Amino acid sequence: MSYERDNVRRMRGYAYGEQLDDPDVVKLNTNENPYPPSPRVSEALAAFDASRLRRYPPPTAGPFRALVAERLGLAPEQVLATNGGDEALRLAVTAFVDPGATFAMAEPSYSLYEVLAHVQDCRIEAIPAAEDWTLPGDFAERVSAAGARLTCIVNPHAPSGALLDADALARLAAALDGVLLIDEAYVDFVDPELAHDATPLVREFDNVLLLRTLSKGYSLAGLRFGFLAGNASLIEPLATKVRDSYNQDLLAQELAVAAFGDEAHAAETWRRVREERARLREALLARGFEVPPSQANFVLAAPPVRGSVVAATVFEKLKARGILVRHLDHPRLRRALRITVGTPAENDALLGALDEILGAPCS
Repeated sequence: MSYERDNVRRMRGYAYGEQLDDPDVVKLNTNENPYPPSPRVSEALAAFDASRLRRYPPPTAGPFRALVAERLGLAPEQVLATNGGDEALRLAVTAFVDPGATFAMAEPSYSLYEVLAHVQDCRIEAIPAAEDWTLPGDFAERVSAAGARLTCIVNPHAPSGALLDADALARLAAALDGVLLIDEAYVDFVDPELAHDATPLVREFDNVLLLRTLSKGYSLAGLRFGFLAGNASLIEPLATKVRDSYNQDLLAQELAVAAFGDEAHAAETWRRVREERARLREALLARGFEVPPSQANFVLAAPPVRGSVVAATVFEKLKARGILVRHLDHPRLRRALRITVGTPAENDALLGALDEILGAPCS
C-alpha cells in the first residue's frame, strides 16, 4: 500500500548532478565555483566556539540580513535568509500558489521549479524559451492569461547563460498580476561592463522577489545559504508563516557573514571565472561546438556530430576519463552538454579529452 498523495506518486523527483568524493575527478557538472571561499570563512570556522551550539541560533539571521540590506540599499525587513536558494523557491511556491493554481516558468529551466510545483499540486504553465534562450515576445501575455500566481525566471538563464536586461524584467513585472521571482543564482558572474542590476525592481514593484545564493559566487555550495529580497509585504508571510523555525543554523550564519562580507575576495573569483569562460568558449567554438554567449559560470555546448559521436557519447567518454559534465534530459538540450567553468587546469584537461574523443587536433 502506498500512502503518498496522488500528485506525489505521479511526479518525478529532482535529479542531482553526480557528487563524487574522488579528488582526481574533474568536476564540471554542478556549477560550483572552482575557487575557495574567502579566508575569513576559515578564520571564522577556526574561532567558532562549539559550546554555543547548545542554544538556538538567531531566528532571523539578523546580522546577515543587515549586511545584505546595506549592500543592496534595502531595509532588513526586505531580506529573508534561506537554506540555499532551493528553500527560497519552496517558500515562494508554498506561500503564493494554491494547490490547483498556476505556476509559470520558461522552459527549459532549473528542473527544481517543476518538482516544487508538482509537490504543491500546481498547474504548470511552461512556455518554451525563444531560439536565443530569452523569453518569447508573448511570454507575459500567456502567463497572465493562465492566471499564474507565481512566475520564476532564472537570470542569467540556466542552462544557456543568456541574460535578460533589467528593462525587460521591469516590463515583465509590470505586466504580471502575480509574483515574479527572478532567480539570480548566477548573477555574480555577469560581465561588469553590462552594469546589470535588478535590485531597483524591488523598490519599484511590490510583486518582485530576487533570489540570490552564496553557493556559486561565494564558493559556499556545501553550506546551503541564500536569501530573498523583495517588498516587505512579500517577505513578511515567508518569514513569519511558511519558513521553518530556525532555518539557518548558527555556524552557517556566521560563515555566511564572513563570506558575504568579503566581497573583494569573491569578486576576484568572479573575474577569474569570466576570463576562463571566455577562453573555454573560444576553444570550444574552434573545435566546432555550438556555444551561445553566457553570462553565468557555465556554457551550453553542442558538440559537432562526427559519425556516432553525439553529446550523449561525449558525456560518457568524458566520464570514463574522470571528467564530469552535465547531459540534460530535455528535447532541446539532448544534443548539448552543460559545462561548468573550472580552473585553467581543469578546463585544459577537458579540452584535451575532447580532442581525444572527437579526433580534433590539439591546439
